[in-house]
Amino acid sequence: MKTNQFSGVFTALATPMQSGEVAYADLEKLIAHQLEGGIDGLVSVGTTGESPTLDHSEHIEVIQASVKAAAGKVPVYAGTGSNSTNEAVMLTQRADKAGADGFLVVAPYYNKPSQEGLFQHFSKVAECTEKPIILYSIPSRCGIEISVDVTARLYEKYPHVCCMKAAEGSCDKVTEYVRALGPDYAVMSGDDALTLPFMSSGATGVISVASNLVVSPLVQMVRAANNNDYATARATFLKYHPFFKAIFTEPNPVPIKYALKQAGIITSDEVRLPLSSITAETCAALDPILAELGLVNA
Repeated sequence: MKTNQFSGVFTALATPMQSGEVAYADLEKLIAHQLEGGIDGLVSVGTTGESPTLDHSEHIEVIQASVKAAAGKVPVYAGTGSNSTNEAVMLTQRADKAGADGFLVVAPYYNKPSQEGLFQHFSKVAECTEKPIILYSIPSRCGIEISVDVTARLYEKYPHVCCMKAAEGSCDKVTEYVRALGPDYAVMSGDDALTLPFMSSGATGVISVASNLVVSPLVQMVRAANNNDYATARATFLKYHPFFKAIFTEPNPVPIKYALKQAGIITSDEVRLPLSSITAETCAALDPILAELGLVNA
């Protein structure tokens, strides 16, 4: 499995909503914004896409709509993780039929399986498709992380399980992945505010929330880093770092949806409960950053 496809910036797409329903016209606008900015790939219905509160029909419909809007110009990876192995397998199979180019599969959350349980869980998902799978380790949300040993076992047995979205907050963990798994295994940052540090440790890009709005500058930043031009990459990273931090002052995707609305890319920043609307305090902190960066719709 060639993993050079896992390089650059992949946007973890928000799912626009209005009056309780998915706003498909806004989703098309959002993806058009991605393509115009030169994005390298898209991830549909991950956590940023509010996967926990989309029902199964909506989940697959959003993936289908994303594939259609991307029109083969960039790969579309589908979030199909679950804390139920049977559900993860089912979603992966349905997303495969819907045209996804591969899958993002998060570690099971809440039930906190052992590392052997993780291996068996991901093995079942791997056995239901031949398309590439990105593992997603984010202990702050799941309560567990995916060990380097389990990652290596999966890669050895299932070569299409060939990328890790690393959101453990640790450059050391990224280094361990890179050293243990070798140059043909891809590691991508799962945290915008750590993209450049992670790339200095061997990551090849980022699965980004910020790139919902800021596309071309982040694509150029990651490209520069992959070309060992860290002076150029660092200048962009430092410029946008306040934005990276600000969009996580409330649970994702609440702030990024607000920013997208302020920029005129989507018409509503609506989220589904148990997420709640952005607070006035966060707006007051975020608005000057958006204005300074020229991200507000004139």
